[in-house]
This record gives sequence, C-alpha cells and structure tokens, in this order.
Amino acid sequence: METTLIILKPDAVQRSLVGRIIARLEDKGLQVVGMKLMRIDEALAARHYADHRQKPFYPGLVRFMTSSPVVVLAVRGLGAITICRNLMGATFGSKAAAGTIRGDFGVSNSFNLIHGSDSPEAAAKELGLFFAPGEVVDYSRPGDAWVYDTTGGRPE
Repeated sequence: METTLIILKPDAVQRSLVGRIIARLEDKGLQVVGMKLMRIDEALAARHYADHRQKPFYPGLVRFMTSSPVVVLAVRGLGAITICRNLMGATFGSKAAAGTIRGDFGVSNSFNLIHGSDSPEAAAKELGLFFAPGEVVDYSRPGDAWVYDTTGGRPE
C-alpha cells in the first residue's frame, strides 16, 4: 500500500468542492488516513515548492497557496500515487479530460484545484512537511475486502 499527499488548494476550498473531491477519492476505494484544514504559511510553501523557486511562476504560486485555507490529506491504497494523479487529470483544467477532477471542475491554467505527490519519494517528503508523527493513522476497513481481491494471498 502506498500513502500519498493530496492538497485541496484554495480554489477547491473557496468553491466548496472539498466534499465532492474527497468523495471521488473514496469512491475509487482509496482510504483517507490523515486530513486537516490549514493555512499554508510562506515558509511551508517555500519548502514545499523549493524545486520551483527559480521559475517565473513561483511568486504567484506561493501567493495563491497562502491566500486561503487548504485541506491536506494523506491517502492510502494500492498504487495510490498513480490512481490519484489519474483522478486529478492534466495540470491545466482547460486541457484535463472530462471525468477527472480538474476536467470536471476546472478551466483555469493557474487555479488547478488539487496537488498530488508524483512519486513515492516525493510523497514521503511531502507527507513529512504537512503531517507530524501520529497524524497519519493506520486503521483497517472491513470494506477493503470488496476493494481489493485478496484470493491470491495479497491485495490486487
């Protein structure tokens, strides 16, 4: 099982899309194992987006991400990173396919509703930025027997 970071960005919060987006993740069979509403300050935004610091869009990105509350999630599932990124859709809402979060709810190339880690390494780093030890919770869900086929001895 993988655990990944998802951020529902200020536009998702301000547009009251949080519940609808979380429902899509859960409807797919993913498990929310951490969640909080928070304001990202400039220092945290700088750490999270450090790889983009020299890019021209960086100041606007930090301004956007610190402008309003966000919802951060730790989401777990088999192949969770790839599944979440597929559910999110292409980066720009105007180019995202219908049926994806960005394709159904977004049109902007700047306000793109959701962030998801792009690799296991990024997920580990990002989860550490947004969740303190103990804030990501392990728990079993009896319904997982209907999400994953375990007849072969391991979930698939």
